[in-house]
Amino acid sequence: MHPAPSLILFTVLSGLGFGLIAWTGLGLGPAGIWYAWTVSVASGALVAGGLGASALHLRRPDRAWRAFSQWRSSWLSREAVLAAATSAVFGAYALTWIVTGTRLAALGLLSALLAAATVLATAMIYTQLRTVPRWHTPLTPLSFLAFAATGGLLAVLSLSGAASRPLTLLALALLATAAALKAAWWHRANATRRPSPEATTALGALGTVRQFEPPHTGRNYLQDEMIFRLARRRATAVRRLAAGLGAALPALLLALLAAVPATPGLAPAALLSHLAGLLFERWLFFAEAEHAVGAYYGHR
Repeated sequence: MHPAPSLILFTVLSGLGFGLIAWTGLGLGPAGIWYAWTVSVASGALVAGGLGASALHLRRPDRAWRAFSQWRSSWLSREAVLAAATSAVFGAYALTWIVTGTRLAALGLLSALLAAATVLATAMIYTQLRTVPRWHTPLTPLSFLAFAATGGLLAVLSLSGAASRPLTLLALALLATAAALKAAWWHRANATRRPSPEATTALGALGTVRQFEPPHTGRNYLQDEMIFRLARRRATAVRRLAAGLGAALPALLLALLAAVPATPGLAPAALLSHLAGLLFERWLFFAEAEHAVGAYYGHR
């Protein structure tokens, strides 16, 4: 599929923002009011930036509000409802924290649960598509949740300004888990058969299906959005960048931070590296997706 920058920014930024909301709601980070302001602005900017990017991807952004109406059947609509609910509950949590200096555990826990549910709904938008075999696996939502949890915890470590060895080790463990899940996702994707003309037309029993002539004289929306040609060498290079920046380098920085907690700048550097790696990973997530519609245009 076409790796639209708006979708890449949406999934990466909103995942990081909701991960930060979840960990903050669970009580991580300093208790001071300055941190309440900082984490509120940071999480709000990340979530707003991600959702704003997703709205720009729509052909008619002014109709984005209609996404709230189909929550009974649409994961996209459920995501919109959950994102709004998460923002409202966390806003109440942050406001109470700033005004009274007290973190209400009940509101925080509800914020964390809603944030996790929102990330899950985002992942299910892609997981539900049987027409994209690479996405149609439980590893997709697990990877989204693991990356959100990892990025959110790295953001907590970066914004708090004080290194905590237990949290650093937890971030290292989450990073390893996310990397393992993504490696398993890539392994499955490599082993997954791409949709063939024989399978999609159900004419394979008659022999090899070949296109007699194109269905139309010019390109159309399906070809622009659902079909993307990616060279294997380029995909391998991007995959290495995603693994190196998203997992290997942050792991090294976190290991140094765990060994020498007083070293400044390691947590923010790990966060920025992880974020850069996620951008490459998410670009590849869309670019390597092979929609079944491509088989009708002769793609094998």
